Amino acid sequence: MSDFQKFLFEGLPVRGMVVRLTDSWQTLLSRRETPLPPEVMNLLGEMSACALLLQGNLKFDGTLILQVAGDGPVKLAVAEARTDLSYRATANVVAAVPTGANLADLLNVHGGGRCAITLDPSDRPTGVQPYQGVVPLNDAEARRFTRLEQAVEHYMKMSEQLDTKIVLAANAEGAAGMLIQRMPLEGEGNLEGRFGAERALELEDAFPRIAMKVGTLKPEELLGLPLDELLHRLFWEEPLRRFDPAEPKFRCTCSRERVGRMLVGLGREEVDSILLERDDVEIACNFCGTPYRFDAVDCTQLFQTEGGVAPPPAELH
Repeated sequence: MSDFQKFLFEGLPVRGMVVRLTDSWQTLLSRRETPLPPEVMNLLGEMSACALLLQGNLKFDGTLILQVAGDGPVKLAVAEARTDLSYRATANVVAAVPTGANLADLLNVHGGGRCAITLDPSDRPTGVQPYQGVVPLNDAEARRFTRLEQAVEHYMKMSEQLDTKIVLAANAEGAAGMLIQRMPLEGEGNLEGRFGAERALELEDAFPRIAMKVGTLKPEELLGLPLDELLHRLFWEEPLRRFDPAEPKFRCTCSRERVGRMLVGLGREEVDSILLERDDVEIACNFCGTPYRFDAVDCTQLFQTEGGVAPPPAELH
């Protein structure tokens, strides 16, 4: 069973969460018509775990979309996580993937890769764009990030000004991740005056101490150890408080209606040109592989609305 659990350290300005995807990850992989190269599969697993961690870290009702895009053999990789911890992920592979390729090899060959995080609220009014933050897949000295967690930690530091430690791992059997974050303290610049020198030092030292422990995690531990044992091994000396676990699930939000709106967005001329070549328009969802077919009658109905005006263009996300 896939697991997700939040926790915090009593009396310390540090919170965390851990996610382990097993059956839901297997469901996601089984829905793909063509297997992904192992390097891309692992990246998608890490992105799925990371998107769920970021979603769980926010008080936000809607969809969090994590995207990495660039100029390598992978043009785009996307993972979406929703408030109920359902998720989906896909990648667009446009060239041969080198064996053992890392993040830079996959998406940032020439240094132009980008990492974007989009927050799309459930109650977003029509016409209002969702919030999106974008950072390069390079550090301040233009050195390319080789792992996803480096890019996301950089994003969190730039966007939220909060220290964050993330570890991720994935393989064909599962995907997992852990996030630790320093919580803001009111008047943090004057901790000694508020708490006394000894207590101020303890509060200031809490995040780097705990983050260092998290950094010792090996991929096989993150993927294989029972969560109870994993948390005990790491934090047996810390005042850990755990919350009720939740279960992430793979779920795709595609629908015939959404695909129809996408076809309308392509335009009548483009759709008619496809119908001239074949009897119908067939589109498979990139996330779950579900096929959608529209024959000539279906396509005509798509473009027929009151007053003869087609619906506004829309993309299938």
